[in-house]
Amino acid sequence: MKKPLPSLVALGLAATLAWTLAACSNGADAADSGGSDGTAGTATIRIGAAPTPHAKILEFIQDNLARDAGITLDIVEYTDETRLNQLVADGDLDANYFQHKPYFDSQVEEFGYELTALEGVHIEPYALYSKKVTDIGDLADGATIAVTNDPVNLGRALDLLETGGLITVSDTGDKDPTLLDIAENPKDLEFIETDPAQLVRALDDVDGAVINGNYALDGGLNPTEDGLLVESGVDNPYANFVAVKTSRASEEAIQTLDKLLHSDEVKAYIEQTWPSGEVLPAF
Repeated sequence: MKKPLPSLVALGLAATLAWTLAACSNGADAADSGGSDGTAGTATIRIGAAPTPHAKILEFIQDNLARDAGITLDIVEYTDETRLNQLVADGDLDANYFQHKPYFDSQVEEFGYELTALEGVHIEPYALYSKKVTDIGDLADGATIAVTNDPVNLGRALDLLETGGLITVSDTGDKDPTLLDIAENPKDLEFIETDPAQLVRALDDVDGAVINGNYALDGGLNPTEDGLLVESGVDNPYANFVAVKTSRASEEAIQTLDKLLHSDEVKAYIEQTWPSGEVLPAF
């Protein structure tokens, strides 16, 4: 009468083992379909971004919108942005968010990247800053002005200075103007080309500096409050956007991210976070 007991134990052990294997299998499947945060059913996008305002906007999306939309953002901040297009082209990043169209076009033309620019999200107005004067009329003859050494953004800086009446620039057609294209310089301003990431620091040593919006914000400068000259946001061609490999531009996760970046929630976040217009929605 005791012989059936081993069979019952064996059956119990087999059932337990089968349940355990099934549980392990289901757990593995969930992990495979989940994002880097372990959320099942989400697609993870590894995106490189400048710290301000790009990464902050992405963090808002990750914290408030991404989960319900079925994506997860793995945000990697870069203060040196020069390799971000290369990293996307090589597949080390799924996307980047740091640049405007003229810069993007110059990179694609120079390096042959097969990248696609999505729609513009925001504009960071360029501005001329100074710690020595509070009005451009007070700039002395021979004043030193630091400008970026990036060819595309140098042209943008020269356009701003021309708008303020400080210089005139020769028509270069489709070619970006350089310092050699300055036609008139009535104050005999001296221009010093500097790495854009160093322009805020250089401000102590010059009479003025034309500084990229993201670097100005990182350095505690507000274009609308501190700028002697500020770029207009109207018909501004320098909206920043997400760039991806052309072969991946139509992927559902990428399209979802782009949709979130152009949502009413993100527009409201930009306007509330930078209420003085130091960052402007481009949509």
